[in-house]
Amino acid sequence: MKLNRRARRPAENSSALSDLAFLLIVYFIVIAGFNANKGFLMNLPAKDSARTVLKDDLLRFELDAAGTLLFQGAAVNTAQVKDAIEAAIAGNPNIVVALSVDPQTPWQQVVSFVELAQGLAVDSFSFSMAKQ
Repeated sequence: MKLNRRARRPAENSSALSDLAFLLIVYFIVIAGFNANKGFLMNLPAKDSARTVLKDDLLRFELDAAGTLLFQGAAVNTAQVKDAIEAAIAGNPNIVVALSVDPQTPWQQVVSFVELAQGLAVDSFSFSMAKQ
């Protein structure tokens, strides 16, 4: 019994495949530079820098455990906060908005306030956890 054997074909030119592989590598390197997630951008101070803020330049807000926003001891809504920040920035462009957050505050309240401050183009923003 005789088996049919396939004849071996000569090796084809593989330079086309290596060119294609090289072009794919270059393509992925190039597009990797454009795929950057930007998220929430904040200008953070340098590690060793010290910045002095005058009391007149400081606008303090507080978020209590229930998520109520307080300004100068009174509960305020977002429209009042917006008006207060816009008035302060109009009077003093170097204003610093400081937010003190209770550890039990719902996170969405903090995010909403940060988005409001970002929308009002607040240059200097600070927040800290309130001491219990």
